[in-house]
Amino acid sequence: MTLPDFLVVGVPKAGTTALHAALVHHPELYLSAVKEPKYFLSDGPPPTEGGPGDAETYLEHVWRRADYEALFAPAPPGTLTGEATPFYLYDLGAQARIKRAIPDAKLIVVLRNPVDRAHSNWYHLWDAGLEPESDFVAACEAEPARTAAGWAHFWHYLAQGRYGEQLRHLYTLFEREQVLLMRYRDLRDEPAETLDRVCGFLGVRTGVLTEIPSRNVKGPRPRVTLRERATITPYFTDDVELLEKVTGESYQDWLEA
Repeated sequence: MTLPDFLVVGVPKAGTTALHAALVHHPELYLSAVKEPKYFLSDGPPPTEGGPGDAETYLEHVWRRADYEALFAPAPPGTLTGEATPFYLYDLGAQARIKRAIPDAKLIVVLRNPVDRAHSNWYHLWDAGLEPESDFVAACEAEPARTAAGWAHFWHYLAQGRYGEQLRHLYTLFEREQVLLMRYRDLRDEPAETLDRVCGFLGVRTGVLTEIPSRNVKGPRPRVTLRERATITPYFTDDVELLEKVTGESYQDWLEA
């Protein structure tokens, strides 16, 4: 049985692709060539329809157990194996599946200001020609109807940012020492120190990784306007308070931005 030792479980648009790209260069780690297998998002075949582009994305899911195990079979002896699917934190069912399959797994979570995360998520789909709504706030307001219609996780701009609820559930399944909680800004502004935190958490040599590969650094993108931030931030106020209770850390800067 070849299942991963660690998972990057969250969150989308918070540097997980860059983190994956950096970790593959550590000689004591082996990450799946498929960056987001999405194996734990379902108990069987994924849905066949949803929002714009969802059907094509579902075809990329590695949902068969044998295919998932095959992703880690090439790992050199003695290396720790892992993968990065940043939807696992949001999907409470995925959390439970991970617990059943690999209860001793180490989990890495990168959090980002939920308004900035949502805006980046929206712009990603807008820039790809999939998001039909050109206004960020209007796209957020459309979320309940889209969710009810079965649109995939990546369209849940607001719900994905309610980290307090997600982590509260995660900590009912996994011991806190199994979870490394980081901030996107640390990965961005202090890559060497942050990568050492990851390596220390995983139990491999530190001082090996010092930077995020430049090919994964995106160019300038539109920023959240003051109007957009003032409109969207209140949606997260209660969850940020919950997040602080769950983690014992302050996230007031997200509410004051």
